[in-house]
Amino acid sequence: MSFVKGLKCRECEKDYPKEALHVCSHCFGPLEVDYEYERIKKELSREKIKSRGKTMWRYRELLPLDGEPTVGTQVGFTPLVKANNLAKKLGVDELYVKNDSVNYPTYSFKDRVVSAALSKAKELGFKTVACATTGNLGNSVAAQAVQGNLESYIFMPANLEQGKVIGTSIYGTNIIGINGNYDGVNRMCSEIADKYGWAFANINLRPYYAEGSKTYGHEIVEQLGWKAPKHVIVPMAGGSLIIKIGKAIKEMAKLGLIDDSNTSLYGAQASGSSPISTAVKNGSDVIKPVIPDTIAHSIAIGNPADGYYSIKAIHESGGWAEDVSDEELIEGIKLLASTEGIFTETAGGVAVAVTKKLLEQERIPRDESIVISITGNGLKTLEAVMDKVGKPPIIEANIEEFNALMEKKEVCTA
Repeated sequence: MSFVKGLKCRECEKDYPKEALHVCSHCFGPLEVDYEYERIKKELSREKIKSRGKTMWRYRELLPLDGEPTVGTQVGFTPLVKANNLAKKLGVDELYVKNDSVNYPTYSFKDRVVSAALSKAKELGFKTVACATTGNLGNSVAAQAVQGNLESYIFMPANLEQGKVIGTSIYGTNIIGINGNYDGVNRMCSEIADKYGWAFANINLRPYYAEGSKTYGHEIVEQLGWKAPKHVIVPMAGGSLIIKIGKAIKEMAKLGLIDDSNTSLYGAQASGSSPISTAVKNGSDVIKPVIPDTIAHSIAIGNPADGYYSIKAIHESGGWAEDVSDEELIEGIKLLASTEGIFTETAGGVAVAVTKKLLEQERIPRDESIVISITGNGLKTLEAVMDKVGKPPIIEANIEEFNALMEKKEVCTA
């Protein structure tokens, strides 16, 4: 049973059919999925959700398909970790880490959006799927296209980390490296989508794709015992994830699944690619595009597609945005690993470091519930930290050499 009415323009509210469209032909505003919430409210309950399998599709009424999902049916429901050690280090009372670094199948939150997008692509009759990517999205499209028996093309900046390049090409996809940054890749892919008629996950399927991100927020609310956190910190690239987490929490309140949706949203960026946080700090809603210069390649988007709307979501929630240097984000990666045993990629390091910064600025109270969004796995970005951790001493396999080592206390530490 489908609860999707169609697509609707965010700006002029013009209605569109359920097709591969993403821009309003009337005002050029972005399109988003329009749901029949009154019908959903009659159908969906906490008990029904809890009776289903532990995947993102337990919230299927709030996702953009007409039928059952056909791609990525095991994606989602990743751990919400009560981060007591990190909380003590940061001096806060109640801290959680939503850990999509262990998401199935490619260890990032992008598995959620790709599951939604490729399932919709199959519904719409597409045989070839594609994407422009900063790494994680390409990994996921390539992997889930194989699962869905779809041909795939992945377009990425040529300077991405090897873990992400190999983690895409291993699936046998058609991968094309492009000289330049993501923004140039994305512009070219818009032309390719028009010419070849392929389903681009983050272009002509963007309205459906973006809805997959909501499940990150749905899960947080359920895992907190059906209540909204007071503060959520989210890494920002194009800006969609922070918007959709906010939307998910509001949906849960609208449907009567939680009592309130009073959550403040905080956007986190790397200083070398921070058009959204810069606008927020300057008190502006105008995004000034930048040329990215940061090791946080997964969030290095200089002209974010949802920048304006992410600023709006941040302001409406009473939140804020901040950015950190490459050195600070590396310290964020190490801090999370050394306190909670979670190895995150650079985007997660940004989220941790920005959380620390916002606490120091007293923008986030230390006695209220806080969730840090960890969106990808550190094994994909080893280059960022390989020279920032200690190297192990090497000894022969005898106890005398180990005893000597212990006396000098020369064991490897970070």
